Amino acid sequence: MKKLFIIAAMICIAMGMQAQGPARVPAYRGIIERVQPNGDTLRTYLRGDERKHWMMTEDGWQIFENDKKWYVYAQNKKSKIVKSRKKAHNADDRCKCEKRWLGKHGVKKEL
Repeated sequence: MKKLFIIAAMICIAMGMQAQGPARVPAYRGIIERVQPNGDTLRTYLRGDERKHWMMTEDGWQIFENDKKWYVYAQNKKSKIVKSRKKAHNADDRCKCEKRWLGKHGVKKEL
């Protein structure tokens, strides 16, 4: 009888531990250098946790990785954030037209 009680208690404990979801863990806070397919490096941050997360440039523009492994800027389209075709660059490597495009279409996130 005592063995049966111990086995039942262990099963209940195991089931209770299994039912708990994972604890939320914040994303790595440091700068991550990513390499574009052409060899350029891009300094990025990760933000969020395991359920909701995003990637952004060092100065706060949201970016995605597309199917061809390029890092591209996020774009606001009809109140929805989508991948653009505009390749991401570090702030000091951007041309005037890219800065203008970001001012109109880019998605800025808080650091």
